[in-house]
Amino acid sequence: MEKINNNMICVGLAGFGLSGKIFQAPFLHADSRFNLKKVYERTSTNSKKEYPEVEVVRSFDELLTSDIDLVVISTPNPCHFEMSLKAMQAGKHVVVEKPVASTSKEVMELCEISKRENVVFSVYQNRRFDGDFLTVKKIINENMIGEVLDYECHFDRFVTGKNKKQWKVDGGKGIDLLYDIGVHLIDQAYNIFGMPNEVYADLRKQRNESSGIDNFQVYLYYKDKKVVLSSGEVVAMSGPHFAIHGTKGSFIKYGKDLQEGRLISGMRPWESDLGVDEEKYFGTLCRVSENEFLEEKIVTEIGDYGKYYDNIYHAINDGGELFVKPEEAIDVMKIIEAAQCSSAEKCRVKVV
Repeated sequence: MEKINNNMICVGLAGFGLSGKIFQAPFLHADSRFNLKKVYERTSTNSKKEYPEVEVVRSFDELLTSDIDLVVISTPNPCHFEMSLKAMQAGKHVVVEKPVASTSKEVMELCEISKRENVVFSVYQNRRFDGDFLTVKKIINENMIGEVLDYECHFDRFVTGKNKKQWKVDGGKGIDLLYDIGVHLIDQAYNIFGMPNEVYADLRKQRNESSGIDNFQVYLYYKDKKVVLSSGEVVAMSGPHFAIHGTKGSFIKYGKDLQEGRLISGMRPWESDLGVDEEKYFGTLCRVSENEFLEEKIVTEIGDYGKYYDNIYHAINDGGELFVKPEEAIDVMKIIEAAQCSSAEKCRVKVV
């Protein structure tokens, strides 16, 4: 497909569940460079309640017409690969919710097709724009705690009953906590440190109502550091969200980015405090200087999921570099596959 020359990008959104309604549509609608033109909903017309101007369509193929430039895929996980494939073959630029597919082989195939069709293809890794993660990156990049030796990220919740989404209840390949929260945590660590040498993982199912893994600890081993990524659904009292330890100090932060909760409660991207953290959640930086331990509160960087689509706009219109490159999703999926192998074999696994 030819680049759009400084024109508005017409968007077809597939799916209007939590992701489509909360993470996709509000940011596309708020950005005047995008025209949210069509929404694919199989049976409902929920998108029209908030966006009366959109056209609701009943088939995915209706998003592949000549008046659509970008297809955003926000459907259940099992649909991501096939829909991405079909959209790119139709010459459409594609943004797909994570996980883009259930295997690294499938992601490789999509990357090859995007190059062949000359279309922009990216995975919606919005948590690279979480304020807490941006703060951690800043602390590491500015060498505030020296060389990082241990990096931990915990994303815990307390969940009861069955999931309201039937496809999650049914389960299957690519549908569990590792593919849900795990993909985000792995992508964040990968974004800072790159590919690990080895992976060790403990993957468990703790709740009877879960269809698959609902608790995990994934360890990424690098030459000079260890990364611990953890998530569980039976955690009534959470510990630190981030705990980073280096040769010159530590950074500890409680509380997660607030954008998701605020979007669910009705806030929208044009409200200036959407990504602003509450002072009570500011992290603590402890630096060691001449055997003294100096503590200070660090103001959390402002989170902004809107920057993702700003980058997509420039990638399509100006040929700008993608912030979330599709090839990175291949590496993230290889780490997930190594974690699955490690848990099954109960040993460290080299990442290839």
